[in-house]
Amino acid sequence: MKDYTRVNNQIRALEVRVIDEGGQNLGVMQTVDAVSLAHQKGSDLIEISPNAVPPIAKIMDYGKFQYLENKKAKSAKSKTKPVETKSIQVKIGTGDHDLELKSQMASKFLKAGHRVKINLFLRGRAKYLAPDFLKERMQRILKFITEEYKMVESPRPGPSGLSLVIEKVRK
Repeated sequence: MKDYTRVNNQIRALEVRVIDEGGQNLGVMQTVDAVSLAHQKGSDLIEISPNAVPPIAKIMDYGKFQYLENKKAKSAKSKTKPVETKSIQVKIGTGDHDLELKSQMASKFLKAGHRVKINLFLRGRAKYLAPDFLKERMQRILKFITEEYKMVESPRPGPSGLSLVIEKVRK
């Protein structure tokens, strides 16, 4: 969102396309004439679209304009849903049944719209095993996940082992 909106004499353009309170297009006119027309109506001239050629300005009360902009921003913010990252931890020797249970949880998280971080926890000498072997161990849990997913972060080594992040495929 813009931090600053130009009003009245702050508008730098020589000509502006003017729209009145009712939404009627009054055409292109000199900025000075548009400001005086706005003052005659007891309102302000507000630059709505500064990047257009010529810039678009609207005649309306500045306080009402700010109120409407804040209202739009609040409604847009309320419609966004935060995406949470859920974690699942497995070890090299985790059995197939336990992997199925953990992948069911991962599927639930994906279905709810969350991201899932899968950590392959490595202890001691296991940290130095072949990378291909470790990636194959990560693939074991992925094959049990029932939801359709995409990999956001491929398997990366971390301080306690390998980790990857997956999320639900948006349609």
